[in-house]
Amino acid sequence: MNVDAALDALNPDAEWQPDPGRALRDLQERNSRASALTRRSMLAAAAVAACLCMAALMEFRGVSAADRVLKDRQPAPDFALPDSTGAVIRLSSYRHNVVLLNFWATWCGGCKMEIPGFMGLQSEYKDRGFRVIGVAMDDDGFHSVTPFFQAWKMNYPVVIGSARLAKVYGVEAMPETLLIDGSGRIAAFHLGVVDLPSLEREIRTLLN
Repeated sequence: MNVDAALDALNPDAEWQPDPGRALRDLQERNSRASALTRRSMLAAAAVAACLCMAALMEFRGVSAADRVLKDRQPAPDFALPDSTGAVIRLSSYRHNVVLLNFWATWCGGCKMEIPGFMGLQSEYKDRGFRVIGVAMDDDGFHSVTPFFQAWKMNYPVVIGSARLAKVYGVEAMPETLLIDGSGRIAAFHLGVVDLPSLEREIRTLLN
């Protein structure tokens, strides 16, 4: 069959006429189905991403919660670290004293605001069995800490904290301050710059 015969077989003289409206509706329907499929795909991808983010967040929180020991009256994890003079500071050797354990860094503005107050507390209550220990978290250790310690004439020992120590104490931001009672248990926990009068009241309560 040649082309002309094929065209004749299509009966061009039939009553069929183009229907633009129907063609438009068909096109809109196909586009609608495609859009719906795209939306479902996007929603599914978003749901998967949300689940992955939630799982990661839960995993992070789970690890953090498992590692934290900052609950009232739990034993404070012991450590033995050299201070800026080379003397070893062992937390357990301060048993029967009330200890203020402060995690800080020389680059932390809020941390530096607290230091004069801690020095004052050390002077005021040292004879009553109160001690301050600073745990500096500077990456370069005593390279930055020793000049700072000397310039500020700090009257309490400062050690350099490790990632492991930060982990067991749940240090996630600084400054972070704990009060440890005479039996070596965590009595109070403060995240951020402390309110000095409130802190002093807590110390007096623990000393009495």
